[in-house]
Amino acid sequence: MCDYSLHAIRNRLANDGDRLIVHRFETGSIGLAADRSEMGVPATERKRGFWRKLFMIGAESDRPDCAVCIPPGASLVLHNIPSRIRREYGVEENEYVTFTQISADENAYRDAVRFRNGRTILLQRLDPGQKVKVLTVSGAEHGEIEPRVENIPAR
Repeated sequence: MCDYSLHAIRNRLANDGDRLIVHRFETGSIGLAADRSEMGVPATERKRGFWRKLFMIGAESDRPDCAVCIPPGASLVLHNIPSRIRREYGVEENEYVTFTQISADENAYRDAVRFRNGRTILLQRLDPGQKVKVLTVSGAEHGEIEPRVENIPAR
């Protein structure tokens, strides 16, 4: 859902269709936040000069409202994958991914995405600013219109 390091930050569960951004939070950890550029926030509000950054003037306008937690099995599209990751993982610039957790250990980063080729990468290795679209949080595979229903004999 959300790495241990993001539990101190206000958070919410993702919704189908959310447009998110990979963000480095004040804890230093990388997670997902709402993409403010998709919310109609004027560019002048998003960009601040050196002195404003240094003295945190207007800092609230640059901070995401909260971390967005993704349940394991959710289908996402990861955009703008950096060339270093594309080379290392054998993926394209934009890829369908499945959100996963690689560990249940406390005090360890565990949030990751699994590419269609089966390779997995921790969110911590992604670059802040990358765009993410939530296709479905229900865990259905991308491209699958309805979840499969097993035939269970009636008793």
